[in-house]
Amino acid sequence: MLRFFYFSSNYTQMNYLHNIGSYFLMIGEMFRKPTKWSVMKHLILKDVEDLIIGSIGIVAFISFFVGGVITIQTALNIDNPLIPKYLVGFATRQSVILEFAPTFISIIMAGKVGSFITSSIGTMRVTEQIDALEVMGINSVNYLVFPKTIALLLYPFVISIAMFLGIIGGMAACVFGGYATFEDYVIGIQTDFTPFHMAYAFIKTIVFAFLLATIPAFHGYYMKGGALEVGKASTTAFVWTSVAIILLNYILTQMLLS
Repeated sequence: MLRFFYFSSNYTQMNYLHNIGSYFLMIGEMFRKPTKWSVMKHLILKDVEDLIIGSIGIVAFISFFVGGVITIQTALNIDNPLIPKYLVGFATRQSVILEFAPTFISIIMAGKVGSFITSSIGTMRVTEQIDALEVMGINSVNYLVFPKTIALLLYPFVISIAMFLGIIGGMAACVFGGYATFEDYVIGIQTDFTPFHMAYAFIKTIVFAFLLATIPAFHGYYMKGGALEVGKASTTAFVWTSVAIILLNYILTQMLLS
């Protein structure tokens, strides 16, 4: 029994190492033998529409109301009359810019964008469209993955909207809920503002954008099986993308803010 668990553990570790190696090989292959720009341009514009523009609505909705929830929870926990009311705006700004917008929204996008990428590429694998691309001499990794990676370079634009609407939602909840005045909230937003925090948030965003493009694409590109396995690959891609985002969030925070 112990021998079985030992070999099972070794097999799992080898499988993980193989997947990691295949992931980096796919990234290297993505830049080899590029597709013609006249074709690539249309692929990039289509992916911008599907991945970026198509995500603005859900991001705006979630950001506005979660910003309001952050403000309400902060205000309810600051019930000491000696604590100034402007701290509600300060805490909301810090929470939204440092953590909520870049990290929480990225995990949500791992479900929306990641599942879309995995299912679209996985369906092409199942229907042998990827094999057809390779028969025609097209670098299928560059054709399928590279446009999505370039499109998600606009992901910081989505996060900027999330930051803005999160703070606006917090302001609406604060003023209409009677937790603080508009002037106090604005003072809190402006208090001790550190410009590097914005740079930190966007550095994280760019790293997360790369993960959102490549990890789901990896699981879709290398999946095996039929239509049922496409759904399983989408779920697996979401899990691993979320895990990678959380781990890199910790590492980047240690590197940039410590």
